[in-house]
Amino acid sequence: MINPGTPLPEFKTAACVGIEADQEFKTIGSKDFPGKWLVIYTYPKDFTFVCPTEIVDFDSKVDAFTERNAVLLGGSTDNEHSHLAWRKDHQDLRGLRHPLLFFSPTMMESLGLLHAGAGVALRATLIVDPEGVVRFASANDLDVGRNVDEVLRVLDGLQTGELVACNWKKGDKTLTQKQKEEKEREKAKAKK
Repeated sequence: MINPGTPLPEFKTAACVGIEADQEFKTIGSKDFPGKWLVIYTYPKDFTFVCPTEIVDFDSKVDAFTERNAVLLGGSTDNEHSHLAWRKDHQDLRGLRHPLLFFSPTMMESLGLLHAGAGVALRATLIVDPEGVVRFASANDLDVGRNVDEVLRVLDGLQTGELVACNWKKGDKTLTQKQKEEKEREKAKAKK
């Protein structure tokens, strides 16, 4: 699997961006969002059961990602036409505000995100910084959905540029801040 610290390989691919006639598809590339963080999630297949629960939860938090200077991109190894058909068929997916990309099996395999037995994308999440470097990579097997709030928590932690503890949440002090405060207390004690 692609490791944190590795540059994300550049890609351009077809995406389903809406369901209105003549506005359904767009080509989207990894270099289309300069200065932004990318949150890329993959799921196994369209017309399944776990996948829409994740897609809907990610979409419900699009504004939270946007507030963090991050662009949300979802997708699977199904093509953009399959994404469109599924969005039209599934009530909860019709109004999505983020694109669903076609990630070829070859691309998923090159990233180490292709399920060996099923030949579909793993349930994976990548957080890529504005310089194009993967800072977080996570993958689940096909049966278990992920926690979108945890993805936001990790993004928040990465964006501090500091050390953050287990279960840290935005607004909590970072370990770096706590260390600085402790040093200040020690200096103050030494002066007494």
